[in-house]
Amino acid sequence: MGHASLASTHTFHIPVMGTGFTVDTPLKVARYGIASVVSIVDDVLIEQVRERLCTEHGEDYVPIEVHEEDARARRITAYLNLLDKLIGKQMERVRNAVFEAGSEIVRYFELMPKSPVREMYERMKATVDQPGRRKLQEKLREFVKPGPIDVNIMTKLDREHDRRGRKYAENCSDALTSLRGFMNSTINGSVVLSAGMNRRLFTYMGQFKELLPDKCGNLRKRIILKVGDYRSALVQGKKLAALGLHVSEFRVESGLNCGGHAFGAKGQLMGPILDEFKRQKSNLISSLQGIRKKALDAIGHRETAEPSASRVTVQGGIGNAHEDRLLREHYQVDGTGWGSPFLYVPDVVNIDRESLKRLKKAGENDIFLSNSSPLGVPFWNLRTSTSEDLRRARVEDGKPGSKCPKGFLVSNVEYTEKPLCTATSAYQRRKLKEISGTVMSVDDREAAEALVHGKACLCRDLAGSYTVDKGIEPDFPTAVCCGPNAAYYHQETTLDCMVNHIYGRASLPMSVDRPHMLLKELKLNLENLRSDIAQHKREVSASLTRSIEQCRENLQIGIQHYRELADKIFAPHREVFVKALEGFQAELTQINRLSPIAVAV
Repeated sequence: MGHASLASTHTFHIPVMGTGFTVDTPLKVARYGIASVVSIVDDVLIEQVRERLCTEHGEDYVPIEVHEEDARARRITAYLNLLDKLIGKQMERVRNAVFEAGSEIVRYFELMPKSPVREMYERMKATVDQPGRRKLQEKLREFVKPGPIDVNIMTKLDREHDRRGRKYAENCSDALTSLRGFMNSTINGSVVLSAGMNRRLFTYMGQFKELLPDKCGNLRKRIILKVGDYRSALVQGKKLAALGLHVSEFRVESGLNCGGHAFGAKGQLMGPILDEFKRQKSNLISSLQGIRKKALDAIGHRETAEPSASRVTVQGGIGNAHEDRLLREHYQVDGTGWGSPFLYVPDVVNIDRESLKRLKKAGENDIFLSNSSPLGVPFWNLRTSTSEDLRRARVEDGKPGSKCPKGFLVSNVEYTEKPLCTATSAYQRRKLKEISGTVMSVDDREAAEALVHGKACLCRDLAGSYTVDKGIEPDFPTAVCCGPNAAYYHQETTLDCMVNHIYGRASLPMSVDRPHMLLKELKLNLENLRSDIAQHKREVSASLTRSIEQCRENLQIGIQHYRELADKIFAPHREVFVKALEGFQAELTQINRLSPIAVAV
């Protein structure tokens, strides 16, 4: 479909959260025109959800066993087709509903933000003339459309070997089978690619005609790139354009002020990053368009209209309508992503009652950038989660590590030919034995052991948000991958209340000391800089030296940008913003004075 018809009913989307939190979120929000993202990494969970939904909705369920040919891709396809079918039925009910208080079609329009369609709805409500009222109602029904069912592929999760160490057949690695499952489905949605470039995956995408525009420029399937900065967007966009592929959206995410895995950006802050997108967007679009046209001509795909211009959206730490409005109006982004706040909305995401209870009590120190991920990437985690409880208990009992029931993160071959996950007891026993036999200081030994003990079974525990909540695996722990922004909400709420909060029609109760999202990200980067400097004192390296210097420069650029931005901050927040900013400037100055590090030439 073209951009005009794809223009979202809403200005926000719900990003992917873990594997279980948003696995069936489209079924809860798509009928109101809200876009959401499903993780398709865990086909075991996906099959469990499909079985449950088939039972609940009276659909035939034919299991796809793990040993069957192309089982992973087929499971994903079957699940997405089921979502598409069920949401299609929901949309029929919405479109045919009566315009009366409490009906689904009324709720659809009441949730909408200010827009020409919302104004038409308000005119209809104010129209007393019944024929005129019915005419407007029939016109409004034409605008009722579902929010997209989008899927996420974390490009780093792309095993080439199974758990026995046997190499997969061609095009059967994890990421490629996930893509194939999506491409073979009936949904008209996007694949969100996160965690950087995967050349093999990009090349494989070029084989699917559904990603190429038709003669009218419409795309049946679309690509969304999650990026950390403009350079990443340009580099990855060019790789895809060289295959004739169009990026429908660049989804900019904060390097640190986000949920789940945090890919630090060396002090690059959201403000300067978005400002560069704002200045360079037309150049980005035109340069990719030229590369793509040559590629399409080369493969004989000519005489097609150009797809609609790429959108730029942003996510990471947004907490109130003032911040959302600043991003959309000043930086001119096309939309925003709201993730962690929706963990407080159990009618939208899956979260078991115990995890929600613990999340509501959490403060800033309870949400930490952990070493939990077997990928070796910093991971935002709830310190008080049942997953963390179990991990710590095993360490205290002298039995660290876990079993490996799913194996999506197995990759380590330090000690065995068969790959191991670093969260497993099998790996940790070997690693701890190696550490015990190595000569090192007490502090270094404790740090090395803590690094090993910190890993958690995220494959299983992130699915717990669904399997525990639905009673499938009631005794399993749940990992909660909330971002730091979650610490400032403490009250369970509903979809309607959260949407009203996003659009400024109401305000949810939040901690009075919650910092502005841009300043929170700045603070997190300063903390990250301090951590890198401390590491540098223990272990000097040229790459870390350059990284620290780059981080300092980027932070200073960011602070100067925010000084200029201050006039755009809405009163009464402006004075607080400026005062906090100067405090961070003083902190950066002190860090530079007390910890000077010269860049190695």
